[in-house]
Amino acid sequence: MNVRDALKKFIRYFTPFERVLWLSSVTLITLSFCLSGDFYPLTLIASLLGVTSLIFIAKGHFIGQILIIIFSILYGVISIRAHYYGEMITYLFMSLPAAVFACISWLKNPSKQGKHEVQVGTLSVKKWLICIGLSIVATIVLYFVLRYFNTDNLIVSTISVTTSMFAASLLFFRSPYYALAYVSNDIVLIVLWVSASIHDTSYLPTVVCFLTFLFNDSYSFINWKRMKKRQADY
Repeated sequence: MNVRDALKKFIRYFTPFERVLWLSSVTLITLSFCLSGDFYPLTLIASLLGVTSLIFIAKGHFIGQILIIIFSILYGVISIRAHYYGEMITYLFMSLPAAVFACISWLKNPSKQGKHEVQVGTLSVKKWLICIGLSIVATIVLYFVLRYFNTDNLIVSTISVTTSMFAASLLFFRSPYYALAYVSNDIVLIVLWVSASIHDTSYLPTVVCFLTFLFNDSYSFINWKRMKKRQADY
């Protein structure tokens, strides 16, 4: 198979709606970067990587987890620059390891329909309790850590820890509800970065990034429910 045929096959992997969703997200992020007036290239790179990872995760493809690992590192650097230590800790010490474990879990649990789609999981009461318990512990511990470092927007940053940990736990267990947890996290982060953008417009692309994340995560929930039904009927 030559490069041209491989590219066509790759493009056909995504539905027309998914292609439009990704292109729209990339376009909005790039335009916001160009219009922000204060260029910080790392913000653009991280945003584009982040939104690209989501379209793969929406398909249940492990490549999305690999991209999330890279995104977490870049986002951690951006958060340090903005003095959002909560976000730095959340992504470098929670989201990044969670993506590593999730990637391993996904590779070990491919669907019967093909290795490029993860088998959607079912949450037992025990797994729900684990997700809730981890989120509570992470919230309590990191609240005091963030307060010690005089983190800006402490309450919002703490809520971000809670929603992010809950979403990451659900994602590890391959539950469609991870997407709804990330939707709530996206809303929290939009509020957080709007506050930062008021003082520094170079963060505007990050706001737009999480707006696109909001739409992508909403679609992810819909598609994962479809995947679960399709896998059950297979």
